[in-house]
Amino acid sequence: MLFLNFNFVMVPAQITNKTIIDVLLTKNVIGQELFDRIKLENVNTGKSLEQIIVDHNFASDEELTKAKAEVYQIPYLDLAEISISPEALSLVPQIVAERYVCFPYTFDKEKKQLVLAMKDPLDLKAIEFLEQKSEKIIIPAFATEERIKEAINQYYTQSLTTQVTAALKESSKEDRGGVRVVDAGKLDKIIREAPIAKIVSTLLEFAIKAKASDIHIEPQQDKTRIRYRIDGILHEKLVLPRTVHDAVISRIKILSKMKIDEKRIPQDGRFSFRSGLEEVDLRVSSLPSVNGEKIVMRLLKKTGGVPTLTDLGLRGLALKNINGSIFLANGIILVTGPTGSGKTTTLYAVLSKINTTRVNIITLEDPVEYEIPGINQVQINPTAGLTFASGLRSFLRQDPNIIMVGEIRDQETAGLAIQAALTGHLVFSTLHTNSASGALPRLLDMKAEPYLLASSMICVVAQRVVRKICTNCREEYQPPVEVIEDIKRILGPLFQQPSGPFKLYRGKKCPECNDTGYSGRVGIFEVLTVNERIGRLILERAPASKLEAQAKQDGMMTMTQDGYLKSLEGITTIEEVLRVSRA
Repeated sequence: MLFLNFNFVMVPAQITNKTIIDVLLTKNVIGQELFDRIKLENVNTGKSLEQIIVDHNFASDEELTKAKAEVYQIPYLDLAEISISPEALSLVPQIVAERYVCFPYTFDKEKKQLVLAMKDPLDLKAIEFLEQKSEKIIIPAFATEERIKEAINQYYTQSLTTQVTAALKESSKEDRGGVRVVDAGKLDKIIREAPIAKIVSTLLEFAIKAKASDIHIEPQQDKTRIRYRIDGILHEKLVLPRTVHDAVISRIKILSKMKIDEKRIPQDGRFSFRSGLEEVDLRVSSLPSVNGEKIVMRLLKKTGGVPTLTDLGLRGLALKNINGSIFLANGIILVTGPTGSGKTTTLYAVLSKINTTRVNIITLEDPVEYEIPGINQVQINPTAGLTFASGLRSFLRQDPNIIMVGEIRDQETAGLAIQAALTGHLVFSTLHTNSASGALPRLLDMKAEPYLLASSMICVVAQRVVRKICTNCREEYQPPVEVIEDIKRILGPLFQQPSGPFKLYRGKKCPECNDTGYSGRVGIFEVLTVNERIGRLILERAPASKLEAQAKQDGMMTMTQDGYLKSLEGITTIEEVLRVSRA
C-alpha cells in the first residue's frame, strides 16, 4: 500500500468518491454548465475527465494538480513557496529528477524519509526505483510539472544549494567515524575549516547576488532555516541540518569579533565581506533562543555609491519642495516612517547632494550605515555616555553648518534640535510616525513649544518603500470596476481618464524575480512644507488630520496617491501600495 506524509505523520493513501471535476466545481474553477459539458463529452468520446479538461484548457495546470491532490488525498507542494534542503537534494541526482519529473523537497534523517514533489505520485514503479536509488523511504507529493522543472533548473545549478550540499557532504565525511572529540584549544581552528567556512561564505555570496538586505539564521527544533529579506520581504531559501548550526554560528561570531563561548546574552559585531567587485559591511546581532542562538546579519553595501533623490522615487512637486528646503541656511527637516522604510537612505541622498567643501556637515548615527567622503560621521555609544542628546550638545561647539541626528527619540533631543535650528544650523533627523502630518503633534507631545516649532520646522517627508514590478514578466490586465472606482476616489483631481481601456500592470512571476512578480524597490512619498498656514495650525496645537487637510489644500500629494500614480505607470501594483501604506 502507498503511504503518504502529512508533516511526517504516516497515513495510508485513500481515494475519495469525488472526481476531479467535482473538486473544480466546488472551488468555482468551472461552472455548472461547463461541468455538464465535460460529463457529456466523457460519455460520448470515452476520454478521461482529466484529458478533456487539458484538451480544452478549462483549468490551469496548478488548479488541476490541486484537484488531483484532493481527490487522491495526497499533499500538494508549491515549490515556489518552500525552502529546499541541501541534504534532500544530494540524495537524488539531477538526471534521475529530470527523468521521473520529481524534485526532492526535504529529508527526515531519523525516519529516513525523503519527501518528493512529483508530477505523478501514483507511479509506483518510479517510487520503487527512487527508493532503491536513494536507499530512503519515499514520501510522494503532488506538484505541477512546470514548477518541478523550474526547481530542477534553479536548484541543481544554483550555487547556494549545490555548494552548501558539497560542504555538508565533506563535513559528514569527517564525522562518519563517530563522535568527534574536539580539543577546546583547537576549537577556533576547527571552525575555520573548509566545510563550515564554505557554508558561511556561500550564504553571504548568495545574499549579495540576490540583493538581500538581511540574512536570518534561525535554529528550529530539528533544523536550521536560512531566510533572506529581499525587497523588504523574508524568503526562506535553505534548510541546514541542526548538527552544523553551532559551528556556523561560531564561524560568524569569530568573523564579527564576538565571544564564541558566550551564548546566554545578546551580542553585536561587525565585519566586511567581498564577493567579486562588490564589498559589503555586515552588522551582526546574536540572540539566545530556546533552540539555540539566532543570528541576523544586516548587509550594507560599500560599493555602488549613494542613490540620488530621483533614483529613490521623488519627483514633481515633492522633489521641488525638498530641493527648495535642503539648501536653506537653517531649520529642521524631518524624514518619517516605520523601521525599514528607507529614511536613512533618503537622508544620505540629501547629504550627498548638499555636501561641498564650503560647509561643515556632522552626523550622529546609530549605527553609521554608509560612509560618505567629506562628512564627519559619529556613531553613538550609550555605554560610554555618547547619546543623541549628549552628542548633539557637543556638536554645537564644532562649528557645524549642517547637523544630521539619526533619530529624535526623546524630549531632550527634540529640544536641542530646535535650539540648533534657531541658532543658525540646518538640522536633519528622523521620527517614527505614519504620516508627515503626524510628526508635528508628536514633537508637541515631546514638550516642544509650539511657537519654537512653528518657526524652526521647514518640511516633513513621510515615506514607504514598495516593490517594483519585474520588468521581465510584466503584463497588462483590466482591473475590476471596484478597483477603478477606488483609484478615482483616492486620486480625486489627480485622476486622468485614459483614452483607451483602463489598464493596470502586474508580474506574471518568472525565474528572474524568484517567482514573486517583483524585482527591486522604489519609494512613495509625501512632503509637507511648513508655510504660514501650517505654522498657525501648529500654534493652535491642531491634530494631524487638520494639518493634513491644510497640506492637501496647499498641493501636497499623499503617499497613497503617489503610489497609485506609480501603479498606473506600471512601476508597482495597487496591492503593494496598500500593503505598505497601511503599515
